[in-house]
Amino acid sequence: MRSLTGEFGSAPSGAKPWWWSLPTLAQTILGLVGAWSTGQGLQHRQGLQHRGKGVRRLGAGLALPAAVQLNPSTKDLPGGQELQTLTNGLGGWALMFSLAALVVGAAIWALGSHSQNYQQSYVGRRTVLVSALAALLIGAAPILINFFYDAGTKFH
Repeated sequence: MRSLTGEFGSAPSGAKPWWWSLPTLAQTILGLVGAWSTGQGLQHRQGLQHRGKGVRRLGAGLALPAAVQLNPSTKDLPGGQELQTLTNGLGGWALMFSLAALVVGAAIWALGSHSQNYQQSYVGRRTVLVSALAALLIGAAPILINFFYDAGTKFH
């Protein structure tokens, strides 16, 4: 049976267990990532060097891009307008289904409440709340997506 200190049984005296180097490995990886993203720090000490404009080389010829950009646009690919129309149509259908679920949930809630059926009343109430939340998320979806995209572009 394998133990935490060695292959079988215990490790010889003075030997470090296999998990001893994990914090050091994590620090090294984080240091390399930090140095690569900021362009400073461990460059010369760990073998990172600038070779040409826009490319950083790591070790034996491994090239990494220095700057990647993203400018999303529906006009850059064919079918962008059709995809926007399809998305608008799906949002409309989702709102109609949400409205139907809200009406059915309200009816179930009312019937359960009038018939003293706690389970039916609970299911109707839950359906009303879930369909209202779905409508809220459908309406706020573009705003939420744009908010998180704008927040993501602020990272440097």
